[in-house]
Amino acid sequence: MEEKESLKSVAGFVSEYAVTLMGSGVHTSRVVRNCIRIAASFGYDVNIGIFSRTIILSVTDKETGETYSEVAYIQLMPTSFEYNADLSALSWRIYDERMSMREIWDEYRRIIGKPRMSPSLVLLLAGLANASFCRLFGGDWISMGIVFIATVCGFYLRRRLHSRLNNYINVILSAFVASVVSSLSLLFDTTSEIALATSVLYLIPGVPLINSVIDIVEGHTITGFSRLVNASLIIVCIAIGMSITLLIVKDGLI
Repeated sequence: MEEKESLKSVAGFVSEYAVTLMGSGVHTSRVVRNCIRIAASFGYDVNIGIFSRTIILSVTDKETGETYSEVAYIQLMPTSFEYNADLSALSWRIYDERMSMREIWDEYRRIIGKPRMSPSLVLLLAGLANASFCRLFGGDWISMGIVFIATVCGFYLRRRLHSRLNNYINVILSAFVASVVSSLSLLFDTTSEIALATSVLYLIPGVPLINSVIDIVEGHTITGFSRLVNASLIIVCIAIGMSITLLIVKDGLI
């Protein structure tokens, strides 16, 4: 009976661990490797299937052949390289130090519970990053300032609407607001076309695009294709938001 409870507890932790990694933007093969490593530290095998919104896994005792299965749903989370690094390191600690399940949960909750970067700081850095892209593509200082303001406005709107609207509609509105604000550059003798083009770069789904290619190359075709479709739809939504702005200000661009 104790072995059965242990098997169940390991499966429960591995499923939550995998959901957190997938939701925070980790490519599929790393999630699978980490889960196999954690289960192996207890003498178990794990078979895991990862889909776009669901994880199905079975943990098997190598000695008795007893199996316990879990089905978990992946919830969207902000992309987090910190989770990627810390939780991957945790899988190695579990394997090397043979941590108990209580120690594992305590360390996992400590990692998940760490305070995130200040939203105001993220807003500032996003604005500075987009302004830097503007400069990189040949924009002048006036355009950089306008792009900074446009990015802050669009990023703030997207964050406010994140839990209230469908993600794709949110992207359209955010791209529209950022590009409309950046169209103020048309009032000045400046590189307005570069300002318009770079004002929405903060919305580009770089991590999903990279992960989709990695997943497809490494054989996780369904998950990779799902991520690729999602990223492509986001890009289409960005184009729609910008197109609305261009229809409004087209006379100023001619």
